[in-house]
Amino acid sequence: MMSMPTKPFSILQISDLHVLPETGDTLLGIDTEYYFKQVIAAAHERYGKFDLILVSGDLAQQPCIASYQRIHKVLASYKTKIVCLPGNHDNYGLMSFILNRDNISCDKQILLEDWQIICLNTQIAESPCGRLAQKELDFLVRCLEQHSKPNVIVAMHHHCIPSESEWLDTMLIENSGELFECLSQYKEVKLILNSHVHQVMEVQKQGIQVLTTPACCFQFKPNCKDFTLDPIPPGYRALQLYADGQFKSTVHRLEINQDELHITSEGYK
Repeated sequence: MMSMPTKPFSILQISDLHVLPETGDTLLGIDTEYYFKQVIAAAHERYGKFDLILVSGDLAQQPCIASYQRIHKVLASYKTKIVCLPGNHDNYGLMSFILNRDNISCDKQILLEDWQIICLNTQIAESPCGRLAQKELDFLVRCLEQHSKPNVIVAMHHHCIPSESEWLDTMLIENSGELFECLSQYKEVKLILNSHVHQVMEVQKQGIQVLTTPACCFQFKPNCKDFTLDPIPPGYRALQLYADGQFKSTVHRLEINQDELHITSEGYK
C-alpha cells in the first residue's frame, strides 16, 4: 500500500452557524451561538491548530451587525487563516464589511503550493434557493485557467448533488448541471465542499468527491419528504490535503445530547 506524504495542509470546515441577533437567543430551542463555540473548540481540542478554517455559509440567521461582530470575535481568537462563504441567510455585503479584517476574510480564491481553493457564491436574493450566477461560473473558469495548480477544491454553500430529501432538494443549486459541465473539462478538480443540508453527504460525481458537513446548530434527518429534524449532535469536517492530490476527510460530532431541541418543529425561516 502506498504511503501518504507527510505534513498535509489541514482544513477545518464548519457550517450553518445560524447565530442570532442577541446572545442567548434560541432557534428551535437551540442556542446556536453556544453550539458554534462548542464545535470549533472541540475541533481544536482534537486536532490542534488548523492551517485554514472554512466557514461555509449561513453564519447568521437574521444578519445584523451584532451577530457578525460576535462571530468575528470568536473566529479571530483562533489566530489562523479563516475564509467565510455566504449562505442564503447571510447578508454578503454586511458580513464582508465586518469580517474582512484580522485573520478573517471573504476571499474567493486561496492559492496553496499544490492546491487551489475556489469559493463561489450561490445566493439568490431573498430566496432560500441556490444558483450560480454567470459571473460566478466565469470566475470559476478564470481561476482554473489562470492558475495551474495540480489539485483544486470548489467550495459553495448550497448543495449541488440531490440529498434525496424532497423539501431540501427544492433548494438544490438550480444550474448544477452547468457547474458539472464546466468542471468536466478540468481533471484537477478533486473535491467539492457544500453545506446547507445540515447533514453528511459523501458522493462521487464525474470523478469528483462531493462532501457536505454537519451544521454547527441542529441537523436535518436524511431522506425525508418534509422538514424533519434529526436529534444527532452538531459536528464538523476535518480535511488533510497532500501534495500529490490525495486527501483525508473525517466528520466528528460533539458528544452531547440536544435535549432542548424542538424536534417536532415543522420548519423555521
